[in-house]
Amino acid sequence: MYNNMLKIGETKAFHDRNLFVRGADIATQCGWTGVPNFILENDSISIGAKLTYAMLLKYAREMDECFPGQDRLAKDIGATRQSINAYIKELSKAGMVDVKRRGQGRPNVYTVHIKASFWKRAKRG
Repeated sequence: MYNNMLKIGETKAFHDRNLFVRGADIATQCGWTGVPNFILENDSISIGAKLTYAMLLKYAREMDECFPGQDRLAKDIGATRQSINAYIKELSKAGMVDVKRRGQGRPNVYTVHIKASFWKRAKRG
């Protein structure tokens, strides 16, 4: 099925790019997180919401689950807990994140949507 597809390094767009990433250093050996371009280019959500989305992806990738406390998110992002609440509400309203509240001092469980259809639907609405 994929036999006829080009590898990214074989495409003209790859060779004409102006950003190069090479090797691993002390920073990248600790891992890295890819964020879908539709999130980065979305002009309907704040930079704080974009960073919160990226951190949720990071947590989910590292732990196969995503339930950081808001204090942990705030510390990791360098924001206040109140800002984290606002960013999560923003992402939830846009359909990019679902929040399941567990109560009794336990952190919420987050489902992070990574398909662009969520953004397009929210943007139209």
